[in-house]
Amino acid sequence: MKLKRLVFLLVLALAACSIAPDKPVTREELMKTRIYNYYIIEESPEQVLNALNTNGEVILEGKRNVPGKDYPVHIKLLATSEGLEVADYER
Repeated sequence: MKLKRLVFLLVLALAACSIAPDKPVTREELMKTRIYNYYIIEESPEQVLNALNTNGEVILEGKRNVPGKDYPVHIKLLATSEGLEVADYER
C-alpha cells in the first residue's frame, strides 16, 4: 500500500513539472504578443525566449504601460501547441 502511494505521488510530482515546448518559440511569435508594448519589462526578449524554450513557461515582473500611472503586475507566458498564452496578475 505504501509503495503504491509513493509511486502515485512521484508520478503526480513529475506531471506537475514544466516541460519544454515541442516546437521552440521564435522571437517573431514572442513579438506578436505585443507584451513589450503593453507592459514595461526589464528582461530582454532573448532572456524570455530562453526561459520559454527551456521550461515552457515564464513569469515576469512588469508594469502596465500606462503613462503617468504605476500598475505593477506579474506577466505569465505559457508556450502551448496553439501558440503563446499571456496572462497578467496584479502584484
